[in-house]
Parts: sequence; structure tokens; C-alpha cells
Amino acid sequence: MNEPYPRRAAVTGIGVIAPNGTSTESFWKSTQEGISVLDRVTREGCEHLPLRVAGEVRGFEPSEAVEERHLVQTDRFTHFALAASDLALDDARLGQADTGQAPFSVGVVTAAGSGGGEFGQRELQELWGKGSRYVGPYQSIAWFYAASTGQISIRRGFKGPCSVVAADEAGGLDALAHAARAARRGTDVIVAGATEAPLAPYSVVCQLGYQELSTAQDPAHAYRPFTAEACGFVPAEGGAMLVVENERSARERGATVRATVAGHAATFTGASRWAESRQGLARAISGALEEAGCAPGEIDVVFADALGVPEADRAEALAIADALGAHGGRVPVTAPKTGIGRGYCAASVLDATAAVLAMEHGLIPPTPNVSDICHDLDLVTGRARAAELRTALVLSRGLMGSNSALVLRRGAANAS
Repeated sequence: MNEPYPRRAAVTGIGVIAPNGTSTESFWKSTQEGISVLDRVTREGCEHLPLRVAGEVRGFEPSEAVEERHLVQTDRFTHFALAASDLALDDARLGQADTGQAPFSVGVVTAAGSGGGEFGQRELQELWGKGSRYVGPYQSIAWFYAASTGQISIRRGFKGPCSVVAADEAGGLDALAHAARAARRGTDVIVAGATEAPLAPYSVVCQLGYQELSTAQDPAHAYRPFTAEACGFVPAEGGAMLVVENERSARERGATVRATVAGHAATFTGASRWAESRQGLARAISGALEEAGCAPGEIDVVFADALGVPEADRAEALAIADALGAHGGRVPVTAPKTGIGRGYCAASVLDATAAVLAMEHGLIPPTPNVSDICHDLDLVTGRARAAELRTALVLSRGLMGSNSALVLRRGAANAS
């Protein structure tokens, strides 16, 4: 007998903790309105550093979202992940009892680029200032890239396939693809995504070596990809977690399928070799389309990587044209991250989240702070654009040379 939903991965839950909103609803409202929340860095200890503008998550109180026993073990980036996971599981109507009945059928996969820099800095300051007796045992794990995966699974009792992707900024999309593959292989539920907290002084100093980092002082002009004024990217904290399920099991339990993960591909072209990223990104797009069984003309919107470096922006525009052909000059392109900052691995997961919401609402969000495009792209600026959206392409590149492309399809009406 033919299965009605054979081996497809469905997105059934979304949780967001971002600079422009600490819920999916507030994130989407701000995103669709093109509101920019980029502002001067206010984190203590960063006042004298060259980085002046960032996307900070404000109004988030970890103690309101995470139990004390987990707070003391974890860094800010894991606080974001724990809170976003709770939101995503609630959205998917998977409470503690629902997932606890089959713990080996629930897995976790996250991506991280910066790790727990704030926790690590605090503990090292204790070591230098007071001595080793003042360093807690959690220093050994809280900074680690895999900390969020571990803490989500421990806190929730999930014992299914768990992993972390350490693949540059493009790892955010790779984590979603990894989750989709697990769902297609038979894992019922995977909590997947990425969160980052790269704005502690130690973390900021580490980023100052990136030639692509914007050190502009005016928030309205600090992050303007695809323009003649492009001067680099603005970093951000926060992120998103999604619930990815085997579509058949999701339908059987009556879940709403918000989108399906249709195709993915990744390539590598080398650190800061932006001209060469054209070929690598185009190959990733073609590979994702092939896996999705999707023709170039079926793509209704592209969520761009939008690094904000002239050479990289040109390479991305050309890669879209290379992979999509004549359709590449007509398909709407957007980069809502210019209003919140580029949150490393979390940036592409927030883009994927925005893509799901855009397809649900039939609305392409604009690219804040950007006008006077100097590339052959139909970049959506100013106001959101109404459109029938069935298929979205999300792109990501990393500073170390990773390229990734993900194809998402709009979820069908929930089965009765």
C-alpha cells in the first residue's frame, strides 16, 4: 500500500528568541513590517571596542524561562536554546507527557559557531582574580558547542539521535537538513536549530579579526548588503528552534504541518574566498533543487545570505543567476536579517523560520535599511510584498568557506 506522506520531514513547531521578538508572533510582526532593531552595543565591557552596532536580545529574562538548576550550568546561548525549544514544542503541541512516553523517538540537533563565551569569560576571570577554587565544574561543558543539544535532551529526557553541527555559519541550515534526514529515516521528532550569544567582551574581541565585520557607528548604515555602501555585517545574538517530524507520524497525531523540508545541499570553497563562493553556492543551490525535485522556476522567494561585503554580495547575486537561470533575475529576494543582524549559525535558522511564516501568510518581508541596489536582483525593500508562496530557497555561507542551500515547501492543509 502506498503511503500518503512517504519519508517526508515536516516542520510542526517554531520557537524564536531574537533581537526583534522573543516569541514567534512578535518576531514575525517586526519582520514583516521591516522594523530594524540594530542599535549601539550596550553589553558591559564592550564600550571601548571597535564594534559599535549589533543585534541584542533585550527584555529576555533567563530565570523566567529556565529553571535555576539549569541556569547555573549554562551559557546565554543555551538559555536562548532552552527557551526557544520550549516555545517550539508547545507550538507543535508536544508537551512533556507527549514526548516523555517515547523518549527514544525524540532527538535533538543544534548548530553553534561561538559557543559559551560569556560563561567561559566569567569563569576565567574568577580563576585569574580569585584562584582555582572559585571556578565551577560547569566551566568544562558550558562553553562547548554541543552544550545546547545536551542540555535540551537532558532537561526534557530525550534519548533519540542527538548531535551538534560545527560547520561554520552555514551549519544552521545543515542542522535542519540533518534533522530532516533523521525524520525520513524514522525518528518521530527532532528538535533542531541554532542560537548564538557572541556579544560578551571576549567573544567580541575574537570577532575583531574578521575582515567582514562592520565597525560602522550608525545603525542605519552599518549593515547594507547589495548596495554600494556595503561595509560588512553586523553580528547578533538569539536564534530559533524548530520541531521537525516524520510527516506521517505528525499527520497521525493531528499536528499541523507548517512546512516540509524538501531539499538541501552543502559545499565548501575556503575562508574569505568570496569570488569562489559563487561556484560553490550555485552548486549547493542546484543540489538542493535536485534533492527536492524542484525546477528553478518553482522557487517563489529566496532568503539571501547577504553578507554585506561587495565581493561576496556580487558572488551571491551571480550564484543565484547561475543556478536559477533566467528565473534568477525575476524571483523575489529578501534579507530580513539586515534589521536584526547576522547571528552566525542562528542567522540561517531565523531565515528558515521567516520563510515558513512568509509562506503561511503569503507575504515576503522586506530588507530593512537597504535601497539603491547595485546588483541584478529583485530585492524586496521598503514594504512587504504580497505573493503566492509555495516554495522558498534559503541560502547561507560561512566566513570559513561553507555554503548551504535549503528548499522549503509550504505545508498542506492539515488532514482531518
